[in-house]
Amino acid sequence: MKQVQPRRWWALGALAVSLLTIGLDLTVLNVAVPTLAVDLGATTTQLQWFGNAYTLALAALLLPAGLLGDRFGPKKLLLGALTLFGLASLWCAYAGSPGELIAARVVLGVGAAFLIPLSLSLLNVLFPPEERAKALTTWVMAMFAGIPLGPLLGGWLLDHFAWGSVFLINVPLTAVGVVAVLFLVPLTPGAGGGRIDFAGIALSTSGLVALTYGFVHAGEHGWTDPLTCGLIVLGGALLAVFARAQTRVAAPLTDLALFREPRFVWGAVLATVASFALMGLLFVLPQLFQAVQGADALATGVRLLPLIGGMLVSAKLAERLVAVVGVRAVVTGGFVLLAAGLAWGLTTSPSGGYGATAGWETAIGLGTGATLPPLMTMAMGALTEGRSGAGSALIQVLRQVGGTIGVAVLGTVLNGVYRDGVDVGGLPAPVADAVRGSASGAVAVAEQLHRPGLAESARAAFTDGMAATLWVCAGLAVAGALLALLFLPGRAGAGAQPRESGHDVVAI
Repeated sequence: MKQVQPRRWWALGALAVSLLTIGLDLTVLNVAVPTLAVDLGATTTQLQWFGNAYTLALAALLLPAGLLGDRFGPKKLLLGALTLFGLASLWCAYAGSPGELIAARVVLGVGAAFLIPLSLSLLNVLFPPEERAKALTTWVMAMFAGIPLGPLLGGWLLDHFAWGSVFLINVPLTAVGVVAVLFLVPLTPGAGGGRIDFAGIALSTSGLVALTYGFVHAGEHGWTDPLTCGLIVLGGALLAVFARAQTRVAAPLTDLALFREPRFVWGAVLATVASFALMGLLFVLPQLFQAVQGADALATGVRLLPLIGGMLVSAKLAERLVAVVGVRAVVTGGFVLLAAGLAWGLTTSPSGGYGATAGWETAIGLGTGATLPPLMTMAMGALTEGRSGAGSALIQVLRQVGGTIGVAVLGTVLNGVYRDGVDVGGLPAPVADAVRGSASGAVAVAEQLHRPGLAESARAAFTDGMAATLWVCAGLAVAGALLALLFLPGRAGAGAQPRESGHDVVAI
């Protein structure tokens, strides 16, 4: 009989504080980009790599991180990941050149690659089956709560301190996490010895890097660019070879048998669909607030709060409803609400105020909160403790790649409609290129040239482009609802009871 840890909720609370750094890091850099361009003399390419370096390191190491957590036990590696994340944040804060900041961001991504799946896998260790849905909801909300806090804290810090302060906020949060893990998280025995699949690590890492960078490159240079096509094909081929090789090795990097478990497959796939739609929304909303509605960075963070608030409310309700009506009804309803909120967003006009936007933003948050936590709970329910690290990493890989694809695809849709719609007649070629580059750039040019008509054209073109992206997201949400209705278990509580393993927990 497995021992229930009396301090498990304190441990999760402290871990949740540390997980805020992941959400913060997704958005706080966007606020600092203009300052970094000036203070570090960074080029446009270097500014892009400040984000890409983190994304690629994260995608590349998720699977090895999960395997190593299962092999050596999650506690020791989680302590190392938190320490590395804090030290890398210090390095970012005091970087003296663009190249140094890019290198520090790579190390930050390495820390995050271990922190995300290992903290998720600990839920199967710390909590009995009847409490895991609530614990997972807390974990998901901690990840996403940092997203609006990034612009809020970042905007305030940049107004009062140097740009490095936006990275220093990670340090005390990770320090809290280190203390919590050290004293509150139980020591769980890993699988011990055995061979490590170094070939699988090399194939999966190179394949995920190529595939992720291919989609990132597509968002910047288009889908017909030769490098884009080559990277996506190369990444897909390497991952296909990796999957084939995993069936032939004695100690595989990931358990492909999980793909024969319907709870894992549909939980992970539909969570990826929801993440695709959510990441697309987080891509367009800050631009809507700043370029069209005239908000600054701080106000942008405030205006994202209804999204997170809706997620918090519905996630709490969904946790209770799953036990009564079943995961199928709750998730299907969540996708329907998500689609309705996205459809409502299609009514947004360039001259419209924030009130209506807050309404459909809240609806989307409610729909997302009713889908993501129950789906991830169901997928995690298919994992034994001995494979919880690798399984958690696989879920996060799917969501990470899905989110990257979402931003690339939706960015292409948005940019295509915007560039076709904005009026650049009579502008010199360099100025026209700047106007076509982004709505924010167009509004800035319009102010410099005293051409209000250009600003109105840019705002209208951006709103049309946003509508096209919302159509795509709404279509995905409808597909998610249909798939949930067809393939998710209907019995109340189905998918919420994880498989148990024989591992005992060693209390500290």
